[in-house]
Amino acid sequence: MVLDLIASGLVFSSIIVLGSIGLSLVYSIADFANFAHGDTMTVGAYSALVTFGAIGGLGGTVLGLPYGFFVALLVGIVAAAALAVVTEKLIYDGMDVGSIGLLITSIGIAFIYRAVIQMRFGADFTRYSIPARRPIEALVPYGIRVTEHDVAIVVTAVVLVSGLHVLLQYTDLGRKMRAMADNPELARVSGIRTDRIKLWTWVIGAGLAGAGGVFLGLFSRLAPRMGFNLLLIIFAAVILGGIGSVYGAMLGGLLIGMINQLTPVLSDLGAVLPLVPNSWGIGIEYADAIAFVIMVIVLLVRPNGIAGEAT
Repeated sequence: MVLDLIASGLVFSSIIVLGSIGLSLVYSIADFANFAHGDTMTVGAYSALVTFGAIGGLGGTVLGLPYGFFVALLVGIVAAAALAVVTEKLIYDGMDVGSIGLLITSIGIAFIYRAVIQMRFGADFTRYSIPARRPIEALVPYGIRVTEHDVAIVVTAVVLVSGLHVLLQYTDLGRKMRAMADNPELARVSGIRTDRIKLWTWVIGAGLAGAGGVFLGLFSRLAPRMGFNLLLIIFAAVILGGIGSVYGAMLGGLLIGMINQLTPVLSDLGAVLPLVPNSWGIGIEYADAIAFVIMVIVLLVRPNGIAGEAT
């Protein structure tokens, strides 16, 4: 059972990491907490749903997923990024308010995104028209029941995160993004076109969020509130890792995702720990609360998060 939960945790963590990186990127450069980030994930998921419904499987599969799904994934990434850029240019960029005003505005933007999706698709759950796969037979004897779809989520997430690492560390755009995150004013007087860097930040951050939303729909199911329901977990991951730190967001997303899926193990501890009696019946429904308890404990010890700079 534990190995199965660890495997599920890796899959879920891959989704959380994609969402956390995007949120942390936007915070570090745009300098506000974007509460529309979860609904940006939802936009990516539903864009992929429409695309896949229109083009179908395209005749082949990779890890049990039709070629058409990966085309839909790309469309979901582009749609989320494009919507974020349009929102930035039409709304956020023209507002003469501080970070708190932008935060409150982003809450309203989130409601708008969600309302439009619900008007178009309704409030009911839906799924991609992809047949379910049986667990990988070679892993079943070890108690691990993951499918090829789960493997595809993890592999694609690793590819995307690795690509971001290469961009940040080895490209001119990445160096400028890191410089702007460290000191926006110094970056500006040094000749860096900060407006252009901010737009690229929205593209990359929202694109990763869109990918996370597509995979969240594949991992569970699609609903207009799917991204919003995940938002607090993503915030917990970002804060735990060190808000504004991309690599901290990766680590925080991995930890929060694993904790979320491993929560049922606490029920098994009732046999050996009197403080966790079996009668508590701790199940997956308590996963979010447990994750936040862990986050609070870590922040009490290290207020700036795991990868945050000490003050």
